[in-house]
Amino acid sequence: MTDHEEKNKIKGGTLYLVATPIGNLADLSERALKTLAEVDFIAAEDTRNSLRLLTHFGISKPMVSYHEHNRREKGEEITRRLASGESCALVTDAGTPAISDPGEDLVALCVEKGIPVTSLPGACAMVVALTLSGLPTARFTFEGFLPVPKKERRERLTLLAGETRTFLLHEAPHKLRTTLSDLEKTLGGSRRIALCRELTKLNEEVLRMTLSEAVAYYEEKEPRGEYVLVVEGGSPVPMVPMEEKSVEETVAYYMETTGCTKNDAIKATAKALGLSRNEVYQRMLTH
Repeated sequence: MTDHEEKNKIKGGTLYLVATPIGNLADLSERALKTLAEVDFIAAEDTRNSLRLLTHFGISKPMVSYHEHNRREKGEEITRRLASGESCALVTDAGTPAISDPGEDLVALCVEKGIPVTSLPGACAMVVALTLSGLPTARFTFEGFLPVPKKERRERLTLLAGETRTFLLHEAPHKLRTTLSDLEKTLGGSRRIALCRELTKLNEEVLRMTLSEAVAYYEEKEPRGEYVLVVEGGSPVPMVPMEEKSVEETVAYYMETTGCTKNDAIKATAKALGLSRNEVYQRMLTH
């Protein structure tokens, strides 16, 4: 057996992370097809979606459902089967498992239990969007979906206001307008963005514009399909020695350079100056 054949041989007791197409079925690799056909069972985010994919390629395998709402119970079940010597392929609805999905927890559980895990490279919407964006790719960060609760969302956006790397977000069509509006308010309208939808499909579209232009565009046009948003990073904020600033000046500095709220600036000031948050509040009240 050659080294290549040995590497591709399915091993019992191993979890295989198998990337599936994000639109174009031709993107499923030969190795992925072989793995799906030879493992003992497949763990799928949505067994109905995965069944359609497997049927298309003439593959019939036992499947178990593994998703956000059953990950704890099913994670234990899957690892028990792996520990007994069975092999399992983990697939998500589209793209690479364990990226912004509950597969992350299953991998962590396998690592904790000493169960081997291997990953088969393949389609990933985030990477495809980044390469198509026309924005800097040397340094970037992936944020997944923005939080829904208002407080957490505001805090995340405040952090992104100070991000100098290109950053990427996933967004559903019915939430796109709100997200674009929030980004414009936080980052300013001149920041560049690439809106990528229907990637690898027949109607693939990449719109490259500013945030203000994107907000205006989608006031007139209905968002359709799942989006990956690729947003230009901000300019680096010059570092100013905090010991040379008063509490009041430091709070003002954070508000001006990051666009954050006064409360968030107070939290940042307390951390920067080594004070308690209450001390900073009291100083601000007396001036």
